[in-house]
Parts: sequence; structure tokens; C-alpha cells
Amino acid sequence: MTLTTEDRLAIHELIALHGHLVDEGALDRLGEVFTGDVDYDLTPLGGEVLNGIDAIRASALELGDRNPVAHLVTNIVVAEHDGEITARSKFIGLRRDGSVGSGVYTDVLRRTPDGWRIAHRRVSLRREPLQP
Repeated sequence: MTLTTEDRLAIHELIALHGHLVDEGALDRLGEVFTGDVDYDLTPLGGEVLNGIDAIRASALELGDRNPVAHLVTNIVVAEHDGEITARSKFIGLRRDGSVGSGVYTDVLRRTPDGWRIAHRRVSLRREPLQP
């Protein structure tokens, strides 16, 4: 599969849409971002792999006030290897108390009849600076 410029733009917008929906509390629209059978891997954070949109929604609601108030995503790199489409992006999460966290989303994407969707997401935090 060769990615077109339109595919790449759609993937960038898809990744950005996630932050908007979560920040707006529009969790009922997560199907616009993820496949129904998505695996959302939080194991690098000490969590578990959430299976499906309902599990992602429940986890976000369970966090309550601990949810970031803003999810900012940047440095998106889309790649194609052996027919698999992946994207790596950096994120910054701003919390209500002013603290900030950053990390990386590593996504596997799937083209569906409704457009591109994230089929797998791994969330990793950046806790230490680069050491020479």
C-alpha cells in the first residue's frame, strides 16, 4: 500500500482529533479515532492493555479530575513497512494544577470504510532527559 498525501493528512488529523475529543469530554465520539477492537497499551505507565473503545472510555472516566485538561500532539511521523502503517507522535499533557507530562504515542493504523482509525496505541512517558 502506498500512502498518498491525502492519507498522510488524514492520519495527522486523526491523531489530533483524539486530543480534541478527550479534552472536550466527547468520549462518545472515540469511534471516530479508534477501531472497535483497538488495543490501548498503558503497560509502560504501569497500567494494562485496554481492549476496545468502551474500555478506553471507562478508563478516562475513572481518572476523573486526574485527567489532563489539554492533550497537545506534535512531531507526527507516519511510516509504512511491509504493508503496516504506523505513526509516532509526541504528546504533552497539561494538568489542572499546572504540572506537565510528555511522552510518545506509537500507533498502528487501519484503513476502514469510515476512513483511517487507530487499531493499536502504545503510550510511553518521557521521564528522563537524554544521557550522553
